[in-house]
Amino acid sequence: MKRIFNDDFINYKFLSGVKYSPDGKNACFVLHEAHMEENCYNSNLWIYKEGEDRYFQLTSNNKEKSFLWLDNETILFEGSRNPKDKEKKEAGEELSRFYRINIYGGEALEAFVIPYKITSFKHIKDSVYLFTATFNPNKKPLHTLHKEDKEKEVRLIKEEKDYEGIDEIPFWSNGEGYTNKNRNRLYMYDSSDEKIIAITDETVDVEDYQIDNNKDKVIITASNFLNKREVKNHLLIWSPSSNAVKRIVSDEAFQYGTGYFISEDTIICTGSDMKEYGLNQNSKFYLININTEEKSCITPKFDISTWNSVGSDCRYGASSTSQINGNLLYFITTEGDSSFLNTIDQEGDIQQISTAKGSIDGFDAYGDKILFIGLREQHLQELYRLDKGTEERITCFNEEPLKGKYVAKPELIRVTTAPGVEMDGWVIKPINFNENIKYPAILNIHGGPKTVYGEVFHHEMQYWASEGYVVFFCNPRGSDGKGNEFADIRGKYGTIDYEDIMKFTDAVLEKCSYIDKEKIGVTGGSYGGFMTNWIIGHTDRFKAAVSQRGISNWTTMFTTSDIGYYFESDQIAATPWKNHDKLWWHSPLKYADKVKTPTLFIHSEEDYRCWWVEAIQMFTALKYHNIESRLYMFRGENHELSRSGKPKHRSRRLKEITDWFNRYLK
Repeated sequence: MKRIFNDDFINYKFLSGVKYSPDGKNACFVLHEAHMEENCYNSNLWIYKEGEDRYFQLTSNNKEKSFLWLDNETILFEGSRNPKDKEKKEAGEELSRFYRINIYGGEALEAFVIPYKITSFKHIKDSVYLFTATFNPNKKPLHTLHKEDKEKEVRLIKEEKDYEGIDEIPFWSNGEGYTNKNRNRLYMYDSSDEKIIAITDETVDVEDYQIDNNKDKVIITASNFLNKREVKNHLLIWSPSSNAVKRIVSDEAFQYGTGYFISEDTIICTGSDMKEYGLNQNSKFYLININTEEKSCITPKFDISTWNSVGSDCRYGASSTSQINGNLLYFITTEGDSSFLNTIDQEGDIQQISTAKGSIDGFDAYGDKILFIGLREQHLQELYRLDKGTEERITCFNEEPLKGKYVAKPELIRVTTAPGVEMDGWVIKPINFNENIKYPAILNIHGGPKTVYGEVFHHEMQYWASEGYVVFFCNPRGSDGKGNEFADIRGKYGTIDYEDIMKFTDAVLEKCSYIDKEKIGVTGGSYGGFMTNWIIGHTDRFKAAVSQRGISNWTTMFTTSDIGYYFESDQIAATPWKNHDKLWWHSPLKYADKVKTPTLFIHSEEDYRCWWVEAIQMFTALKYHNIESRLYMFRGENHELSRSGKPKHRSRRLKEITDWFNRYLK
């Protein structure tokens, strides 16, 4: 068998955004490919013709990431085919250019230009659309200014680019940069007269919006804040005919998911009061009458997360994970180590309609037909058809990249870590495995912490197996997939989760006698980076460590992270002014003087989730105590480096990690 190499991921294909045509006869999806030379990802639209059971590429400009069906033959997509657009954007002008294309051939024709940086768009009817776009009251929209005023404003933008005024929190957001006063605002646009109407207020930040079947009402999930964003949000109803926005259900503290019209006057949505398990509490399903504002929970005993949290480094692009189809809401859950597709009706009856293990990364349903993008076993993403519980693979994009390559199958190891608590974990064996040889090993810890590892393809772990490593990984307490109680580690970070990981490590070493106990490394990102930092301050059993985008000091995390001030008060159960000693006790930096393990720190300069001051502090502490360590920072990257970072940067990251382990474990 051939080895998997570091850069093999540039040959992988990533799928997203599958959507049926209005008549259900065709579907469109986006195909993404890494381009190493240009250090970017190329994205194009593809069509699947169900009746002919074939699929083909529709666009080739490499910049088409979002689209919608206008009719059964026409697709509207956002693109950038005008060479002057780049120059305008560099001058501070915001615009989104749209094109129409027929799926049966012909060139894409420009449809219209909207003078905003659009984040989403939907078609209401005829020439009328809804869209969300970034709005900031401190920035004048250039398209509303006359020529002289516009030129003056462009000069002012250039003069002010080195300054950033901040007067609210959060003031930055991972992947978005500085966001002070930015709001995702909802607008209505009529392409016939190019008229744009703002729907939501300047202080409202729209999270999602859905249109009813009659196209005369819209349910909006949004938050409204000044100075400090709260965790709670609310629901709004808007009617295109009256242009009136009305808030429904006045909850003091509630976190709503997307709302859908399940009948003319009733919406169904997920929601959490966060009272028992805090921010990470699993949502329940609610029905809300938009006229009486009566809200009722239809799943009082439901304790499953309503999203896909199965981790992989082989995805790119956005996909739908819930939708209304007929009188049912279709949605994804994470259960155990896999994600599944389900339906729920107005009575709260939930039916699981997919049964295969793995990950459903996005889907679309039309009548009895379902298409989904999935990771199955150790295969990369493909498009699948789901018919009455039976899955059929449609595409073969990723057969060639892994053909003849060694792909290790994860071997399940279950460990009882506490009375009544069972944890799942896996081991993958190295290439050309020989049970008489002693192998070095790498413990890999997932982020979150409320996510899961499963038996899906991970490029980095398969690469390490091809490099001759045993790789083992697990879902300790704090992980998703096993209900609220299992996932709840508020105020316990570094205690029961650490104990679970160490017990799993013990079980792996006991079962896998082919592992060299003197040559084990540990790594992880985000929460996994925190846990790596914690581990090296509490045990010397690992001979090398790589901490990625992790947390070292909860006090600085509180005041610098885009989620710090509300995440920590909930998850650590303390603030810098309330039980500060607890923040410090749970901080890996407190134990840095105990570290003996050579450690590499990987961090991104624009990671505003775990700002790179976290890595600087831990690195400095280790250097101060004369422990071999190195800090490797990536410019132009954020918290998503390992998953959607620029191709050259992803390759360099994996090289630095592997070189570090090779240095100390081989």
